[in-house]
Amino acid sequence: MAGTPKDFFELATKVGAELVDLKFVDMLGTWQHCSYPIDTWDEKTFTEGMGFDGSSIRGWQAINASDMLAIPDASTVRVDPFWEKPTLSVIANVVDPITRQEYTRDPRYVARKGVAYLKQTGIADTVFIGPEPEFFIFDDVRYKSAPNGQFYEVDSSEGAWNSAKSEGGLLGQKVANTGSKIPMKGGYFPVSPLDTLGDIRAEMVAEMRKIGIVVEAHHHEVATAGQCEIDMKFMDLLSMGDQMMWFKYIIRNVARKHGKSATFMPKPIFQDNGSGMHTHFSLWNKGQPLFAGNGYAGMSEMALYAIGGVLKHARAILAFAAPTTNSYKRLVPGYEAPVNLAMSQRNRSASVRIPMYSANPKAKRFEFRCPDPSSNPYLTFSAVLMAALDGITNKIDPGEPLERDIYEMSPEELAQTRKTPGSLEEALEALEGDHEFLTKGDVFTQDLIEAWISWKREKEIDPMRLRPHPYEFALYYDN
Repeated sequence: MAGTPKDFFELATKVGAELVDLKFVDMLGTWQHCSYPIDTWDEKTFTEGMGFDGSSIRGWQAINASDMLAIPDASTVRVDPFWEKPTLSVIANVVDPITRQEYTRDPRYVARKGVAYLKQTGIADTVFIGPEPEFFIFDDVRYKSAPNGQFYEVDSSEGAWNSAKSEGGLLGQKVANTGSKIPMKGGYFPVSPLDTLGDIRAEMVAEMRKIGIVVEAHHHEVATAGQCEIDMKFMDLLSMGDQMMWFKYIIRNVARKHGKSATFMPKPIFQDNGSGMHTHFSLWNKGQPLFAGNGYAGMSEMALYAIGGVLKHARAILAFAAPTTNSYKRLVPGYEAPVNLAMSQRNRSASVRIPMYSANPKAKRFEFRCPDPSSNPYLTFSAVLMAALDGITNKIDPGEPLERDIYEMSPEELAQTRKTPGSLEEALEALEGDHEFLTKGDVFTQDLIEAWISWKREKEIDPMRLRPHPYEFALYYDN
């Protein structure tokens, strides 16, 4: 690790780095990169930056204003674990080469502005984020979208559907099935031989620890067919945004190394649990936690107002935090994901849960359970922060807690609780009508919000509407 350009070059000498890989995140949350011989860089590179074509990046500049600069942030330097030749990896901020102003659609800039706005309010000086990203590791994934066919299939040796499958051998030779398949919704915490992925997750954890990520636990998750979770210790918002990018990068590359494929798609399997990213949130000031108090569930008045803000703006937040059409295959009433916009101290069907594992004031936080790991972490964490600050500033009441089992509640009772959007289109409509809380302090700009909505409608929602669905053939082919 390094902190300044000087530290960067000292680290390069120490590890014998031959190359530097410059990374930045696009609007949707995917790393882009370009590599350079390290002897082409000097300390001026960290102020002058490296040029690239912004018109080729999803959702960014038009072709008539395509030139952009990536300015490396020396504090983000790590030794990249996946290059054969020793390579340093550094995350960049994006700026306009003419005005030298930072680019409003750079998600990392949004996160940095969010933290600056927090400090400007005087409410707190630090926001801690602790995400719990779930993901699947598949043995095989196939998909096709063509005029005459729409198809996908995923597979895992753990899959419940493989209990009768012949598992390898010579052509035409049947081989005994080893059994030990994970039942649908039966994958939470089983030991081997049911959990076949412990060693792969352990390798992922080892690579994370090498670059400074503090991992608290790893385990199999509820779904069959390789659903996993690796939990990181909470960090400040910007650092956790950077860590989430590394987290996904490491998981995907370690899986590929073992001939497998990892995905953060929220709902890749029908009739089993999807992958969420429960996000823990707390505010601190001068090293002291601000969320412990004598209110509901041991929370402070500030914390409850923060929850009120998140609940009020949750439908708009989800345009960023559950940002795909597939996200709303997970957020379905009556299934595993939390769709009720209410708080509870223990009820996991509420969208905001207050963990009760510890009475330590430093452990007091709330958990927003609706986001999923397909989201851009910088935008998701920043949107939650801005909603919480709006709740604190305007003293928004979070309402009565949801303490009952939702499966025992009548339809009339359930109808009294606000729900998450039923589709990405609903979430975008919510964002259109409710985004002033995001634009305070110029954290989210109108330009970014409009670009996000336009991209999602034109590149994702409309193309999905145009394509026949395989299940429509089962429903209608012989009508």
